[in-house]
Amino acid sequence: MLKLNVMLMGAPPAGGAPQGAGMAQFILMGAIILVFWLFMIRPQAKKAKEQKKFIDNLQKGDKIVTIAGIHGVVSKVNEDGTLQIEVNPGSYLKIEKSAISQEWTANINKPAAADKK
Repeated sequence: MLKLNVMLMGAPPAGGAPQGAGMAQFILMGAIILVFWLFMIRPQAKKAKEQKKFIDNLQKGDKIVTIAGIHGVVSKVNEDGTLQIEVNPGSYLKIEKSAISQEWTANINKPAAADKK
């Protein structure tokens, strides 16, 4: 009967977890958060920073590809965050700067740079 009363009062069992178990879980949780930051958040922030730098450095004459797959040459950089691109001689489109694909643009410009050498 005495054992039942002790268990109901919330006393820890005799063979319970050691005192440091909570600290180990806390350290493990911190390590998981650190790994998540290193492999997920940091690379995405770096990629976003590179994309912003790429878009800010666009100028007239740059060959680009939009996220929709439209190839063109920048003919005018507007102050309102848009570009005027020439897709065919005499045919122009007005697009948002955010619609430019950095990866595709780098891929079309890579072979041209290799041929010049």
